[in-house]
Amino acid sequence: MEFISVKKLKFYTKEIFRFFSITLVAFGFIIAIIFMKYKPVYAVSISGEEVGYVENKESFQEVVDNDVKGYSAKNVDTVTLESDPEYELKLVNKSEETNEDSVLVAVQKEMKITYKYYDILIDDQVIDSVDTEEEANQILEECKEKDESINIQIAEKTTENAGEINTNNLEVASTNIMAKVDEDIAIKEEEEKKANSLADVNGVQIAVLPVTGRISSRYASVSRLRVSTHTGLDIAATKGTPIYVVADGTVISAGWSGSYGYLVKVDHGNNVETWYAHTSKMYVKAGDVVSAGDMIAAVGSSGNSTGPHLHFEIRINGEHVNPQNYIYK
Repeated sequence: MEFISVKKLKFYTKEIFRFFSITLVAFGFIIAIIFMKYKPVYAVSISGEEVGYVENKESFQEVVDNDVKGYSAKNVDTVTLESDPEYELKLVNKSEETNEDSVLVAVQKEMKITYKYYDILIDDQVIDSVDTEEEANQILEECKEKDESINIQIAEKTTENAGEINTNNLEVASTNIMAKVDEDIAIKEEEEKKANSLADVNGVQIAVLPVTGRISSRYASVSRLRVSTHTGLDIAATKGTPIYVVADGTVISAGWSGSYGYLVKVDHGNNVETWYAHTSKMYVKAGDVVSAGDMIAAVGSSGNSTGPHLHFEIRINGEHVNPQNYIYK
């Protein structure tokens, strides 16, 4: 009985191996047939919608990570995907082509890009914008070097709309902003002039008195020395006393002028002129640009004069006016 059992066991064992061998061959044959007609690919879906096939999941995902999520360009701050691609292994007919390019385009449509740039403001007004914080800080330092008191700020801006960005390169932005700084400095200086000026003559600020002395003859006075009323103001002073130009301007002429003696005329703009007569010395010539407080001549007694003094006139639109309406009140 024991011999029969062993014999049967060997028989059934052979049959089992034979069955599995036949099954394995059949399975291999089926697989071969399948791979002759089909190929494995990865179906890519975005937000649950299939957008195409790629041949290699790892290679394609590497492109997504490097070229899409790692996208770098001017002003780009962050890049995220609204929906990451999902992969599913599929068998498709060998005639079916993979379309990595169009799948990549579909992925790119999911990109959410945040852009960054920097506004530069003076007194809370945006003057210009640049691409980087380094450029903004460089301009800020240049401005502070020129005027420490300037109210300049840098504002970091972000947007998802690239069309909103209107930046300039460093050179152009710096030029624009420094022009604004110069303009503000000029305005500040003008305001200081007004605050410190003695008077305003048709928009021209009288900053200093022309000479220190005693009024010896007033405007419109009558004298035996004149054929008409006095057209200016006489201030008596020792010969050689410095005469100062009362406001910024340009010397029109400096020379002998009949009864005026040695006369200096200065144009201050806004149709305003000042005249300095009877001088003993002149330190300027026609065409010189002068600033308020510059010494332009010295007191003398040249021309029609009875002693050392300055004859000072103010003329508006060519007509003399009373200087005491503005100074020596």
